[in-house]
Amino acid sequence: MKKVANRTQPPRRRTIAVIGDASCKFNSKTELHARRLGTLLIDSGYRIITGGMGGIMEAACRGAKESKRYREGDTVGLLPGHAPSAANPFVDIVIPTGLDYGRNYLVAHSDAVVAVGGGAGTLSEICYAWMHKRLIIALGDEGWAGKLAGEKLDWRIRYGDIPDDRIYAAHNPQKVIKFLGQLLPVYNAGIAERENTSPVR
Repeated sequence: MKKVANRTQPPRRRTIAVIGDASCKFNSKTELHARRLGTLLIDSGYRIITGGMGGIMEAACRGAKESKRYREGDTVGLLPGHAPSAANPFVDIVIPTGLDYGRNYLVAHSDAVVAVGGGAGTLSEICYAWMHKRLIIALGDEGWAGKLAGEKLDWRIRYGDIPDDRIYAAHNPQKVIKFLGQLLPVYNAGIAERENTSPVR
C-alpha cells in the first residue's frame, strides 16, 4: 500500500462578518468605510462573510477584491433567498439559504462581527452575535452600529475573564483591524472552551 505523506495543514483563516445597511449609497461615508475595511481584512489574512446583497455587504466584498492579497474564495455571501443570481457581483462563494432574515443567525456565527451603520436587520445580527459570545465591533457613528458602539447589549456576563467585554467602538477601519488582532484570539479561546465544556443538547 502506498504511503501518503504527512502534511501539516495550514491554520484556518478566520472569517469576519461585515454587516450593515443594504441600501447605503455608493461613495457615502459608511460605504467607503466598508470598502476600505474589506481591503484591510484581506490584507490581514482574514476571509469575509456577508449577507451577500448590496450596500455595506457589496462594499466590503468589493474592497476585498482590491486587496493585493486577495484570493478566490475570500468573500462568502449567505443569501436570504433561493436564487444565487441575487448575490452582488463581488461574492466568490454564494450560498442561497432560503431563510429570509433567518440567515442573519448564520452570518452572526462568524469568528467576529463588524457592524457598519445598519437598521433592524443589522440589529438582529448584533443581537445574535452578542448571545453567542462573538467579538463585536461597531465601525463609525451611523445606524445601530453608532448607537451601540462602546455599549454592553444587556446585563449578561459573557466572559468572566474579559471584564470590559462590550461592543467595541472603532472610528476607522484601521482600528477594527487593531481590535481583531488584540481581541480575536481571546474571544475565540473563550468560545472554544465553552463548546468543549457544554453538554451536548
